[in-house]
Amino acid sequence: MGYFYHPNKIKGGGVMKRVAFVVLAVCFLSGVSFSAQDVLVVADFDSGVKPNNVGGDFGAWDKDPMDFSQTCMESFNTSETRQGKGFCLRIDYDVDSPNPAYNGLWMKLNGLDASAYSKLTFWVKGDKKRGFTPLFKVELKNNKGEVGRYYVTGVTDKWQKIEIPLMKMAGISDYSNLSEFVIVFEDWRCPVKEGTIYIDDVQFEK
Repeated sequence: MGYFYHPNKIKGGGVMKRVAFVVLAVCFLSGVSFSAQDVLVVADFDSGVKPNNVGGDFGAWDKDPMDFSQTCMESFNTSETRQGKGFCLRIDYDVDSPNPAYNGLWMKLNGLDASAYSKLTFWVKGDKKRGFTPLFKVELKNNKGEVGRYYVTGVTDKWQKIEIPLMKMAGISDYSNLSEFVIVFEDWRCPVKEGTIYIDDVQFEK
């Protein structure tokens, strides 16, 4: 939207002040928030289909796909959602193997620039019936080959918000060109080696 003014009415800034007032009024009435960019949504899973909110694919992965004693699967879920509507993501993992085992979830970020944000956040809960690990690893990767790592602890069977300060992710220094978000279940760290967790609303916040 352009600004139009009469050159004889510039003195005193009256016209520009009125224009600024009108713009602010329109923003207020239309519900525009100046803090909208305080949150960058990566994946809210609300559509129930891929890709994520930044156009990236995601899925489960295994250390050794040929070892059927260790598996991981992801699926959209409607019965355990945080607000009783939409979808969350269910992750079924199994690292109870006689062989070294780890697996989890990968999610592409497509060169996302998160340098203006201070923390990675998401919601998580464990499945009370199937069991779950209270601890797992989160990784952020960038296109330089850096891998940031952080261990999430204290997961329960209730939804809780996880907030990871980016400055506490060891191994990564540049968040301007992110390639991947990863969840890792490790057999030597997971006290419950087979179970289910749910995640929702993966995002970056200022």
